[in-house]
Amino acid sequence: MDDLKKYFYVNIRDYFGQKDCDEIGEADLHEAISDFSCPRNTDVERFLKNNAIEFTKKSQSVTYLVYSNEDAALLGYFTIALKPITINGNIVSNSVKRKLQRVSKLDEITGTYTSSAFLIAQIGKNYTRCVNERIQGKHLLGLAWSQLKKLQYSAGGMVVFLEAEDKEALLDFYQENHFQRFNIKRAAGTDGNSHELVQLFRLL
Repeated sequence: MDDLKKYFYVNIRDYFGQKDCDEIGEADLHEAISDFSCPRNTDVERFLKNNAIEFTKKSQSVTYLVYSNEDAALLGYFTIALKPITINGNIVSNSVKRKLQRVSKLDEITGTYTSSAFLIAQIGKNYTRCVNERIQGKHLLGLAWSQLKKLQYSAGGMVVFLEAEDKEALLDFYQENHFQRFNIKRAAGTDGNSHELVQLFRLL
């Protein structure tokens, strides 16, 4: 996608190795993410500001900041992790089943495929000073997909999944980008109440 050439992304691990004051370091990272605002989804903003750095240091996930090539404005971010998933074979085509068999364990009794998978754990645009208007959700997802292809090249793997709120427009967006629903998950919200998340997957 030629549009992706307008952007670049940085693994936040690159900020952790500061040797002297002339290098970009963790202080610069904190400054960069302090400028991030996502009023449409406060969980996305809260994760970046409160959890992304610690999770990356502990190798629980890795967050990538997305910048404009034009002026290095922070436009958004995405986070990738590794998680196990189980997919019911009844909901996928035979061709998908054959691909899943390469990287999954089949439970012949339940007809389910269990696999280690890449999780797009977070994805969000920065609404500070309306820079959100300079990038679309499909571009953020495309950049995340580009990084996943690099990870696949280095380490293998085939299954990618994400979890989304049960909102028609959001689910339509992911399904238009070739993700397929496979499960419903109950998750605890920041308010202490549980809510449903729709799980969707796509093969690399």
